[in-house]
Amino acid sequence: MSARLNMFENPIAGKVWKHIIAAGRALEGSSLPAATQELVKIRASQINGCGFCLDMHVKDATAAGESQLRLHMVAAWREATVFTDAERAALELTEQGTRLADGGRVTDEAWANAAKHYDEEQLAALVAAIAVINAFNRGNAMIQMPGGDYQPGQFG
Repeated sequence: MSARLNMFENPIAGKVWKHIIAAGRALEGSSLPAATQELVKIRASQINGCGFCLDMHVKDATAAGESQLRLHMVAAWREATVFTDAERAALELTEQGTRLADGGRVTDEAWANAAKHYDEEQLAALVAAIAVINAFNRGNAMIQMPGGDYQPGQFG
């Protein structure tokens, strides 16, 4: 299985993809916990059906020390006892922000709950992380980027 389009070899796609990658890297200096960022990326990728991003972020989270139990429970986070209240708030915001096209919205309750756990810088990083992973998910889903072969750290 191969992708419909190579996003790095195509001149215009490569320019755009590099900017999206840079936007994601800007979050590395954020005070939003790295584990939370990976959980957000995994949950959005599950919702959007992006196998490539799921492969990448599960492997990156594992390499960073995340437990297999927590990774297996992301899809059922509401019923899982392995996430903190802050992580649960981030996952709720992720779901609502990812499902906007389904006629939903980010509710005031979900935002207020996230704001109980995260300061303004962390909220900004959370919003940016959700937006960036959704951009990656949609692009990769459209070109049918296959998952399964990613190696942690592969992209530097």
